[in-house]
Amino acid sequence: MGQDLIDRLCASIENNEAMVMSDLARFVDGVAQRQFPVDSIERWLRCVHTHGISVDETTALTRGMMNSGAVLEWQGQANVADKHSTGGVGDKMSLILAPALAACGLRVPMLAGRGLGHTGGTIDKLESIPGFNCNLTPIQMQEAVETIGCCIAAQNDAIAPADGLLYAIRDVTDTVDSIPLITASIVSKKAAEGLNALVLDVKCGKAAFMKTEQDALALAESMVGAAKGLGIKTVAQITDMNEPIGTHVGNALEILGSVLVLQGKGSSDTRGLVELQGGQLLELTGMAATLELGIEMISAVLENGEALRLFIDMCVQQGTERNVAEQLASEPGQVLPKSKHVTSVTAQESGYVQTIDAMALAEVARELGAGRFSMSDTINPGIGYVLQTSKNQHVSNGQSWILVHHDLPLSFEHLSRINDALQIGTEPTAEFRRLIRIIT
Repeated sequence: MGQDLIDRLCASIENNEAMVMSDLARFVDGVAQRQFPVDSIERWLRCVHTHGISVDETTALTRGMMNSGAVLEWQGQANVADKHSTGGVGDKMSLILAPALAACGLRVPMLAGRGLGHTGGTIDKLESIPGFNCNLTPIQMQEAVETIGCCIAAQNDAIAPADGLLYAIRDVTDTVDSIPLITASIVSKKAAEGLNALVLDVKCGKAAFMKTEQDALALAESMVGAAKGLGIKTVAQITDMNEPIGTHVGNALEILGSVLVLQGKGSSDTRGLVELQGGQLLELTGMAATLELGIEMISAVLENGEALRLFIDMCVQQGTERNVAEQLASEPGQVLPKSKHVTSVTAQESGYVQTIDAMALAEVARELGAGRFSMSDTINPGIGYVLQTSKNQHVSNGQSWILVHHDLPLSFEHLSRINDALQIGTEPTAEFRRLIRIIT
């Protein structure tokens, strides 16, 4: 029976005919129940990867994956929101956004992942906080959100279990880069949170998975279409991922950088993205009449300390001792893991910063222990960078432009690659903007 079902589905895809939706639903259910041999699932994935499927079929696949496990349900006013980023270098928005949105009155049951390739993972970053527990059950997620307004939890087998097996097979069959499969994987887990509103941050550039604006646009439109098909108000923001985001890159360092923004200080680049994503969600849920008013609301809770208070509450709710959480909020450097060494790297000439190659820095940081090369690798939370300049700023020959936090000795090759990441010219370039376009 199972083989006949997969034969029919693959024949439909190969012949460019619509799949029978009931067949597709049975297939997803069978994957979740582990009823099909891996080679049969692999065959279906390769068909989708080679030939593609329609928007309606992608939505149906997403719905089936969402319903393959627990779906969170909420009582009362529809104000449940979240965001998803396709991953970047220094991308710490979730750490700030969850408590900021909760401070504005939204409920935020955020599921997040670990680092993938050169990109850092929100869960790895949070686990550098002493005592912080990311392994929440769906019931614990609901309790946390009803108690304080937000949580950030690791993806687990209770939510969208069909995705767990499909993703594992995609990873070893070179079918990861299929837009319908990426869409269903991401949106199914977000939809299972019981959302009313979703913002998608689709990164574009050298340090993104989508290198070109055309590829980013195709993924953004696919995800917006599937999420809207499931009844979720959704907007995608395509953002530039050529330059590192903000000043702090690395697991514990990004927690430190996030606390600085929550204190009303820190990187204006980081804060700008938080305000953009948060403002969009406040508009989508009707909490703000316009995007601009939503941005003002996020700015206000970052300035008045409400977002920082909610961050402390979230840490305590998820296992951190209150005195530790309060010290983290006031003196993060006293609480977080540190590297053994900090090396200042200086500019080799004077001029204006043309670009800082985020991908080159990420690759070196990964080799120094900030990321994984296999799932069994252990991350060193103290490894990373603090940037002391950014695109279009003037630097002088011999001026420190980056602090490298490391345990392993820095090789000549590592230093050379870090140096080469900084490009200097005689004139500033055009004004740098993170936001490239908005997809509705």
